[in-house]
Amino acid sequence: MTWIDMPAGHPFGVTNLPYGVFSTADSAPRVGVRIGDFVLDASAVAALGGDPGDGPALAPAWAQPNLNDFLAMGRDVWTIAREWLIDVVTNDAHAEAVRPHLIPINEVTMHLPIAVADYVDFYASEHHATNVGKLFRPDSEPLTPNWKHLPIGYHGRSGTVVVSGTDITRPSGQRKPPTEPTPVFGPSVRLDIEAELGFIVGGATELGSPVSVADSDDHLFGVVLLNDWSARDLQAWEYVPLGPFLGKSFATTIAPWVITTEALRAARVPLPGQTDPTPLPYLQGEPTDDGASTAYGLDITYEVEWNGTVISRPPYRSMYWSPAQMIAHMTVNGATLRDGDLFGSGTISGPEKDERGSFLELSWGGQEPVRLDDGSERTFLEDGDTVVLRATAPGSNGSTISLGECTGTIRGS
Repeated sequence: MTWIDMPAGHPFGVTNLPYGVFSTADSAPRVGVRIGDFVLDASAVAALGGDPGDGPALAPAWAQPNLNDFLAMGRDVWTIAREWLIDVVTNDAHAEAVRPHLIPINEVTMHLPIAVADYVDFYASEHHATNVGKLFRPDSEPLTPNWKHLPIGYHGRSGTVVVSGTDITRPSGQRKPPTEPTPVFGPSVRLDIEAELGFIVGGATELGSPVSVADSDDHLFGVVLLNDWSARDLQAWEYVPLGPFLGKSFATTIAPWVITTEALRAARVPLPGQTDPTPLPYLQGEPTDDGASTAYGLDITYEVEWNGTVISRPPYRSMYWSPAQMIAHMTVNGATLRDGDLFGSGTISGPEKDERGSFLELSWGGQEPVRLDDGSERTFLEDGDTVVLRATAPGSNGSTISLGECTGTIRGS
């Protein structure tokens, strides 16, 4: 229960409390916490004198225009801060002092929640990888021989990560139409989305110090909805032999609200199964005190909306590789983690057609147009199209928590 005026069962209730960065018409960007239809000005409330714990003061970290200083404080401080915030919004003794620092959600502007350090995009859905393999390599096995041995990924461009609501300019580059003997240059004509989950990292590591699957939770601060926009025609021409480049680097959109891994603890589920083959020891999870595993999946259900029509509901729980395994593989060679690192899960797709998380799959390479509620048909994105990703997950005490929205509209090049 909370003293804040909000409906029972609100998806941004006490069991959620995500972090973001907001500003108002007369104030600079700073860290806020969403509760119901309000944003709690975290630094202002921490400065009232109730700053939690004996460790670093949170008010200065939360007064920053991104979460990076807070991310650097590590798991113990994140846990203390969440416990304190729950007390702030549930204990009536705080109501009078805190109420002036609750700002209606419609009076704030949301910003990119982190200064993105490094960005890595993985390829963790077996269903997506199989579909793409069938489309791109019809005469070969859909999955490459390495796919079930390691979480495949590539390094992206952190400077083009943008917050939800930012318009996306149609990218240009080289593409080779099947009817042309040589490549041509121009705007992408097969512009796509990838519905993903983004993971935000804190607790920087030193060069040469891998992070194990068991220790990964010390660095996994939270998750965001992520749309990794993709120019499939640019990608198809450039990706052999080194992989994605211009077809991916032009824009990646993330939602403004970071849902903490602690809020998602009730959403943890076993992975679908990794027995044929069994991963190498450094990728294997270890049993936890509650009988689960340090390599876990998440029960998160998405919906993908295209110009107002929900065309897909990808289930994250079907993903093959876990976020803990992604961190372990990403650092096993001694690569560092930095505060504000972001890594994406790769496209989330389930086994059914209406669970596919990209338009490449939904239209089967452009051969099967998707019909929208207004009667129009689409294979790939047209100028003016708007895509919205939404997702929910089970929270503690039988609640449902929201991951918010991740929105982008395509503009001509």
